[in-house]
Amino acid sequence: MFGSALIVQAIGAVFIGIVTVGMFQLSTSLDSVSSEAELADAMGPFLAFMAGTLGVSVLIGFLGSVLQGVLVVPVSRSVLNRRTGFKQMWKLAGPGILPLLGVAALLTLGGLLVAAAVIGVAILLFTAMGPAALLIVLPLGLGSFVAFVWIGLKLMLAPAAIVVEKTGVFQGLLRSWRLTKNNWWRIFGITLVVAIMVGIIAQIVQIPVSLASAAIGGVVAPHPDPDSMTSTLVLTTVISTAIGALVGSVTFAFQASVSGLIYMDLRMRRDGLDVELMRLMETGSDPDGIPGGPSTLTRNTTWPPDGGQFPSAPPGQRPPA
Repeated sequence: MFGSALIVQAIGAVFIGIVTVGMFQLSTSLDSVSSEAELADAMGPFLAFMAGTLGVSVLIGFLGSVLQGVLVVPVSRSVLNRRTGFKQMWKLAGPGILPLLGVAALLTLGGLLVAAAVIGVAILLFTAMGPAALLIVLPLGLGSFVAFVWIGLKLMLAPAAIVVEKTGVFQGLLRSWRLTKNNWWRIFGITLVVAIMVGIIAQIVQIPVSLASAAIGGVVAPHPDPDSMTSTLVLTTVISTAIGALVGSVTFAFQASVSGLIYMDLRMRRDGLDVELMRLMETGSDPDGIPGGPSTLTRNTTWPPDGGQFPSAPPGQRPPA
């Protein structure tokens, strides 16, 4: 799980590092601007890098949605104490990659369209009403954020359902919506606590890294000039992005584990998956599959495993559960 998360985080770190260095170089070039024409020429690449930053964030979110579905494989297998290797994880998740790409694209596009619509409405209101539009924009923004969080949590289990239950894009979204019914607040509380824990741990690690980067900059370039500042920025950016990728990999794998366990928990509550898991544990069947998948939900007609019968209970006593 860590290795897969590290690949995604490394891709994002490389792009973020490039954008950071490019933004610094553009900001230094803005200091020499002396006319509006030069400012207009310089702002073009600056806006392009800003768009690139947004694009990197969208890309990381997209890949994260796909990876969340892949990482549910080792989580579900670990429920039965079955180890899963890197190659085996991707092999088992392989049939669901295309639906995962589809649901990730759908969720990403939906989020972007909602954000663009809210920003567009806010701009139109400020243009027409001036500062008074703030009375409408603030409730609109808050309501949109609440709706975004509510829908996001209702659909957060779609990647897991697609990989484990071998469903399509829309079937996975509908499955997630049904599984989270009457459990929204519990899922919200768990997700919020995990996000706070992960954020605190990440900050604890990143603060010493930031201090070390500043100290390195003071040692490497005690009398900064444009060239030395650029080289120092490249060095500190490489260090900070590498540490950030490592920390992000651990925290993402942990959050994906929590999401996978929430999915398994809801399956146990609604589908009786715990009974099927007990049967798999007793029989040892399908050792290389994904517990909870279609192949494991086929009822075994020879239960108990040895083909025998449960002992009869004495009169007046209930049989053991």
